[in-house]
Amino acid sequence: MRQSHKSIDFAIGIDGGGSKTLAVVVDAHGREVGRGLAGSANYIAVGLTQAVRNIYAAAEEAARNADCHLPLDAAWLGLAGLDRPDDHRLLLPHMDTLAKVVCLVNDGELLLSGLDNAVGVALISGTGSIALGCSAGGSVVRAGGWGHVLGDEGSGYEIGRLGLQAAVRAADGRGPATVLLERILQYWQIEDPSDIIGRTYTGHDEKAKIASLSKLIFAAARSGDRVALDIVQHAVDELALAVVTVATKLGFAEHGIPLALGGGLLVNEVDFRAQVLASIARQRKLGQVAIVEEPASTAARAALTLDQPT
Repeated sequence: MRQSHKSIDFAIGIDGGGSKTLAVVVDAHGREVGRGLAGSANYIAVGLTQAVRNIYAAAEEAARNADCHLPLDAAWLGLAGLDRPDDHRLLLPHMDTLAKVVCLVNDGELLLSGLDNAVGVALISGTGSIALGCSAGGSVVRAGGWGHVLGDEGSGYEIGRLGLQAAVRAADGRGPATVLLERILQYWQIEDPSDIIGRTYTGHDEKAKIASLSKLIFAAARSGDRVALDIVQHAVDELALAVVTVATKLGFAEHGIPLALGGGLLVNEVDFRAQVLASIARQRKLGQVAIVEEPASTAARAALTLDQPT
């Protein structure tokens, strides 16, 4: 994307996920001047009307806080559920009063706004996981992102699930002893390992509950627990494999992989992030590396570079 030759007063970045939508407005210098929050922007989950309503609710709140009005000069949006060309064609017409120029992508691709020209590979590891990339020619490739039943390797959910499995195997004597059993019992405030069943199969927020256990596995790994170390290493290997797979398909292997990292695990677990980067670097040369803590803010600043109509 080329730097605009027409001045931009305000730009907005919107991260529309499955549970919430965050909008951030920046001024011409990239300084945040307003933000807004609303419900889900995944039209597959909540319906098109409600998704659009939530997007505009977040955007209007951010604009009010910035003392400006829609439409703004530029917008860069990443929306959950935007996986096919038909999704893009359905949603884009509803964004025409949001800004004069709109860049609309999947919420995973929003991380690419943290890279020069939005070209490179984005790796996300939070409750779920996915790697996706975009070439300079606009080709998009993804690996992972199949959900917790089919994939989500290297995610908080998978790390937590493997930790639970290791704990109950240790309780049975079918697996090696591990501090994970005691720590999970303490974390869930239970005494009998059989009560893990009731805490795991709740029928409500199971994914988030299991993913929250990942912090116990990371702590146990730092203390030297062999089982926890193996679980973390498996996650590292899977995330590195996803990045290398995407980068190879897009032809980044020779010149270095521009890489944007996001999601709670890669942003907050510093040791884990370092392991993932080291694993990738052992296999392919790395280029620019960006840690995207808040995709909406990064996208808002990237929107400043969008070409403006003359």
